[in-house]
Amino acid sequence: MATDPEQAASFEEQQTQELADYDEEDQYDQDQDETQQNNEAQNESNPKGSYATLSSSSFKDFMLKKELMRAIGDAGFEHPSEVQHSAIPKAILGQDMIVQAKSGMGKTAVFVLATLAQVQAENKVVDTLVLCHTREMASQIFGEFERFSKYMPDVKVAVVFGGVPYKVSAEQLRDGAHIVIGTPGRVKHLLEGQPRLNQAPALVLSGLKRFIIDECDNMLDQIDMRKQVQDIFKQTPHTKQVMMFSATISDSSKAVCRKFTKNAQEIFVDDKQLTLHGLQQHFVKLTEREKNRKLTDLLDALDFNQVVIFVNTKRRAQSLNQLLQTCAFPSVSVDGGMPQPKRLELFKAFKEYKHRILVSTNLFGRGVDIERVNIVINYDMPQSSDEYLHRVGRAGRFGTKGLAITFQATPEGAEVMKQVQERFKVKVTPLPNEIQSSDYM
Repeated sequence: MATDPEQAASFEEQQTQELADYDEEDQYDQDQDETQQNNEAQNESNPKGSYATLSSSSFKDFMLKKELMRAIGDAGFEHPSEVQHSAIPKAILGQDMIVQAKSGMGKTAVFVLATLAQVQAENKVVDTLVLCHTREMASQIFGEFERFSKYMPDVKVAVVFGGVPYKVSAEQLRDGAHIVIGTPGRVKHLLEGQPRLNQAPALVLSGLKRFIIDECDNMLDQIDMRKQVQDIFKQTPHTKQVMMFSATISDSSKAVCRKFTKNAQEIFVDDKQLTLHGLQQHFVKLTEREKNRKLTDLLDALDFNQVVIFVNTKRRAQSLNQLLQTCAFPSVSVDGGMPQPKRLELFKAFKEYKHRILVSTNLFGRGVDIERVNIVINYDMPQSSDEYLHRVGRAGRFGTKGLAITFQATPEGAEVMKQVQERFKVKVTPLPNEIQSSDYM
């Protein structure tokens, strides 16, 4: 990855310049216009049996259907993780659930397995609805349901989201999906139909038995998205199982979650400790003008499979990507302002290991599992401790090793780092002069 020495002088100016200032309107850049992932790429990205586990327990203890156990065996899983061990038995019994556990502990498998253990494949009756805040996550969850229902041919699963024509989503539901995964905006649209075209609703939830929200804090903290979720919730039966999951749930979010549930079983695993297994975490104190030089030095010095570099705005993502390419680093960038086909192409290529360096906004910061990412660099400091947790969780997924490096250039950034250390009781140490690749590879 080293830069040609003969070109180094010409890069000097780029490496010491500052990126364009923050875009006020998209500082958080949690754009919902997300990238779709195809099933083949998703299946390739699922590592076999590598969650941090409880070796004393087994999936056999849950008394699951033989078809489900066969799929679990194919995936290479033998022992459930701590959150799976705690939550799956209760979820299978139909209890409402509020579950918080750090990234990489297999929360998705909790509701996927619990749903497939209970699902009733009635003709043209939606048994389970899963809501998530991005297309990326919807596609990823769809892939998990497909993986674990492979020996349950009667169970039909569909995924729906915006950015594609309404009729495409409606067509997915025409044959009667039993499990529907989708983003709130498109699900609400499908429930309403298209009255102006005299088209009846394509989705009916009168027979729903399970209502699931993934990354519930993000969805319910945003007023507009919470309103959509509430509108959808009102069109479901009074009696149903409600399950909510996230890596971070604030006290205020817990209060909102409780309004959707009835006597929910609340499971919080390591909610005060950021101890992602095998993840080395460091920070670098520097000025804004020193960031580019430090970044290129790190990319030259570190061994990595794939690296994700986080910035806070679309404009900075584009500028940093252009700078890295000028410095002979073959990077790509993804942000919410990019046309859908281009984003799909780039994201799919990154999952398939055709690119090794990705510059991204927070669009990539939640719930996205790329097996080979082993380094995360926070070029811009996250806005909060929650955001930090979600970002660094992209490395060290599923109990693997990883490295997270955060650039600290402002007093505000120092305050966020202080909050991270205090809240999660974790030591994020100054970056040493040398890091052994065996520590994070």
